[in-house]
Amino acid sequence: MSNEYFNKIMSIIIFISLAVLSFFLLKPILMSIIVGFILAFIFTPIYNFLFKYTNSKNFSAGLLCFLLIIIVVIPFWFLFPIIVQQAFKVYLVSQELDFVTPLKSIFPSLFASEQLSSEIGSILFSFTTRITNSFVNSLSKIILNFPSIMLQFFVAFFTFFFVLKEKEKIISYIQSILPFSKDVEVKLFESSRAITGSVIYGQIIVGILQGIVLGIGLFIFNSPNALLLTLLACLVGVLPIIGTSIVYIPVTIYFFMAGNTIPAFGVLIFGFISTLIEQLMRPLFVSKRAKVPSLLILIGMIGGWFLLGIMGFVLGPLILAYLLIILDVYRTKPA
Repeated sequence: MSNEYFNKIMSIIIFISLAVLSFFLLKPILMSIIVGFILAFIFTPIYNFLFKYTNSKNFSAGLLCFLLIIIVVIPFWFLFPIIVQQAFKVYLVSQELDFVTPLKSIFPSLFASEQLSSEIGSILFSFTTRITNSFVNSLSKIILNFPSIMLQFFVAFFTFFFVLKEKEKIISYIQSILPFSKDVEVKLFESSRAITGSVIYGQIIVGILQGIVLGIGLFIFNSPNALLLTLLACLVGVLPIIGTSIVYIPVTIYFFMAGNTIPAFGVLIFGFISTLIEQLMRPLFVSKRAKVPSLLILIGMIGGWFLLGIMGFVLGPLILAYLLIILDVYRTKPA
């Protein structure tokens, strides 16, 4: 065996070993790093605006970090105890819910059999209990793992600061290691930027805004557990097709059944406004060439949720979209 061949083999072994070790080293904070990159992408236009006037990368990135801490951490600090309190209320109520009686009144022929009614009631009760248990356990884990969560926040904000400040160098480095030709590289970056903006601004940000608008209506009309429902509305608002209707329709029905007509119509109006926001704002962020099919986004979000948890709502559609970009680049590449 020649020395040159031996050196190549050893170099590959060392590289793979270091890559594997680096992955396991970064695995506990990988999501925080990804969050930092996503936040940097979202706030890059604001950073560019600040840098134009300050001409200082450190000051512009530092100011954005400070503003983001105020926007995210301080509300979380004050609102989290209320969320926990409302979550426990929902959990206790879910233990006493009677699913069978209202279903019998709506579908009397279907629930004529007591055995069938009992089975369906048991299934619905088990399903509801599992969901509420999972949510309450998640909140408990946040409380128990508070120091670890603070470290994750620190990593995310530091990554955010660094990526904003050094984004040109990071892009140049990524371009230098990509195994593509220059033409393919340019097309890949342009498509990636457009698709990322489409998913993050057009789907995620607009969906969260829809949830916030509906949440304002829930607070104005004194909806039970308004804060918890607002968080749920922000979460489902990012889902294509479904949207915030899954929140405001049940709340509207609840108010009507309770005889509160004005709050029912009020929540319904805010629900329509939140839906209208999607129709008005999404075209501002999503150009025709960057439009991602709703089916791809929905499948990506659901698959991402199972694989990566809450961050899968963002990363799932992006992973599928980037795969399609690469396939499309090679499909249209001249022979």
